[in-house]
Parts: sequence; structure tokens; C-alpha cells
Amino acid sequence: MSFHAVVPAAGIGSRMGSDTPKQYLRLLDRMVIDWSIRALLSQPGIESVTVALGKEDRYWPTTQSAADAGVKAVAGGAERSHSVLNALQSLLTHADEDDWVLVHDAARPCVGAADISRLMRLAAAGTGGLLGVPVHDTMKRTDADGNVIATVERNQLWHAQTPQMFPLGKLHQALRDALAAGVAVTDEASAMEWSGYRPRMVEGSTSNIKITRPADLELAGFYLAG
Repeated sequence: MSFHAVVPAAGIGSRMGSDTPKQYLRLLDRMVIDWSIRALLSQPGIESVTVALGKEDRYWPTTQSAADAGVKAVAGGAERSHSVLNALQSLLTHADEDDWVLVHDAARPCVGAADISRLMRLAAAGTGGLLGVPVHDTMKRTDADGNVIATVERNQLWHAQTPQMFPLGKLHQALRDALAAGVAVTDEASAMEWSGYRPRMVEGSTSNIKITRPADLELAGFYLAG
């Protein structure tokens, strides 16, 4: 089997409160996105990484990854789903529809090699899957004013993570169809679910955090330094 990776990196990460997009913030000795791409390229079997960039991106050429022969940059889109779709279309010009593609957040630098390997093994046994961790906290639903209206049963609830891995051709078709139908696609698994597939949830690690707020950057540095 052949594996490729896609990293959507066209977002600006406004909740970080920084003029620099979060994927380009400094994290120890490199940028956040360099850690994320390094985790993918270090995995045996992943042949290439396609990064989808914003139209006005001026940071990418300063990354370590930009000089890597295994990394290709393409234009992203208005939303994550559009960026992923653009990257998949680029991949289809030289990869087979039956190849597997792992889509990984640019701002998840702490994903573990063992977790990626387990995902590749287990998801490839079916129609694909994604990393995640079970919900352990008590879950509450509120109204628009923030008042609690219900306690939600947490059994069989998961926090979805990335990478999310699916056959290249099937994911491309699912994303294209969902967007054409006006379906809100929050991740690749939701597009596949809408198309009738049942992705497998593969347990990952709580250290696979997505950098969203300033405190997350410090926590990611702690995980990576350890």
C-alpha cells in the first residue's frame, strides 16, 4: 500500500492573539508546522506531504519543511475542507485513487509516531479511520445564554484528532459531494460519514493537542522536550 499526507495550513488562528499564524509560531528549535510535517515524514511508508497554503502566505519559505524534497506546497482555500480538496486534487495527478492519504492539522505538532503507525495499520483494514481519545469529563449542553439545560451521556463519545486516514479517491469524492450539497464539513471523517462510510476510531494520546490558544504552545513545548 502507498501512503501520502496532506496538511491544510491556510488558517490564521485568530484565537492565538498573534499577528503570526499559529502554524508558524516558534516552538523550541523550529516552527509548529515543521514539527507536524516531521512527524509525518518520519513515519515509514508515507511517501509525500502536500501542504495547502493561504493565498497571502509569506511565512512558508522560512520553514525547514519548505526545502524538503518530500514536501509539495499547493494553494489552499477559504475553509479547511477547500484546502484539503485542493491538496487531494493535486495528489491525484500522480498518486493512485486507491492510495491512502492521512490528513493532519498543521497545528498538531505533538502527534506520536506509535499513534500514527497504529492508525495506518488499523484504518487500512477497513474503509479508513481517525485518531481520537475517549471523553472522560462530564459533558453539559447549554442554551444560547450559557445556562446548562442537560447533562450529556459520555459513553462512546470521543474527542476527534488527526491524522484522519482514508482512500484518496473516496475522500476526494466525499468532500466534493458534501461541499456541492452545502454540507458543513468540520473534518474529513464527517465527509466520509455523510457519504455512508463508518470510519474507525483509533485511540491516540491526550498529548496530541491542537495549538489554539497561547497556553497550548507552552504545553506543546513541554511534551516535545520530554
